Amino acid sequence: MRALIIAIVTCLMPSLSLAQGVRLKDLATFEGVRGNDLVGYGLVVGLDGTGDGLRNSPFTEDIMSNILERLGVNVTGEQFRAKNVAAVIVTGQLHAFARAGGRIDVTVSAIGDASSLRGGTLVMTPLNAADGQIYAVAQGSIIAGGVAAEADAARTVQGVPTAGSIPSGAIVEREVSFDFNRMQTLTLALKSPDFSTAYRVERAINVAAGRSIASMSDSGTISVDLGRSGQRSPSHLLAQIENLRIEPDTLARVVVDQRSGTIVISENVRVSRVAVSKGNLTLTVQEEPIVVQPNPFAEGETVVVPRSTAQQLKSKMHLRCPWPKSRAVRRFLMLSLV
Repeated sequence: MRALIIAIVTCLMPSLSLAQGVRLKDLATFEGVRGNDLVGYGLVVGLDGTGDGLRNSPFTEDIMSNILERLGVNVTGEQFRAKNVAAVIVTGQLHAFARAGGRIDVTVSAIGDASSLRGGTLVMTPLNAADGQIYAVAQGSIIAGGVAAEADAARTVQGVPTAGSIPSGAIVEREVSFDFNRMQTLTLALKSPDFSTAYRVERAINVAAGRSIASMSDSGTISVDLGRSGQRSPSHLLAQIENLRIEPDTLARVVVDQRSGTIVISENVRVSRVAVSKGNLTLTVQEEPIVVQPNPFAEGETVVVPRSTAQQLKSKMHLRCPWPKSRAVRRFLMLSLV
């Protein structure tokens, strides 16, 4: 019963949400308002014997030597046996309009044979963008979400201890050169292209602006003329239109979870008349009442005696036309018969 209630609520939630509309900022992305991926190669120190094996990971030894030499420590010809360091890849995203001095979150992942990054500290690591320029520098203590326990004959791992994160662990050193306020035309790209949805977005923007400033280019693109909007800047216009409520048009869709038996059907799915005999089992109940009469010239009365027959027969699947024309509905019926 609980699973049935959850399935019904799951089916109704999208309908309730769409009835109120979805914000434009959740349906589309705006040209120029995007992040930039950053990546760097660094070293984690302070591990409790869970670092890289330097003989199996020579790149860890190389980066450790380079860092020590930059700090004024001469390690030429030395043999390292440290087990508390690990080479890592550091990734992050420079969000839109990030300014120098701001902070961003970074993710740290081991690339050697380290078994865990718990308790480690990332040494200062430059983060580069696709153009090869350094845009941020990361450093700090790692928060690893996994844990590993090991004994002589058994080992258990919960989560992923070889990856972690550093909240606000990178400082922005360089800004992306992009003047958003000088744009004359703003382009909106729908995350799920659809002609009906694009037309509704165009109409909603024009109604909100009180004039025709939006134009639908195709099923996934809407162009907005910033010069005719009457706003002081593109930022003011975005602040006005990004919270507009749009009711997106959705396709007829059937989602079947074979493991849990949950079936979600969108409101646009239409099922034609069809009779289905499920599986290879058919139950037949037949009523054949008989009339019992007394013997001739005997005392008594005529009565009707019920006689029922219940049979369990194995049979193949039977379908009665018309068969639904929708491919999604036919797939749903075939999966439900498995």
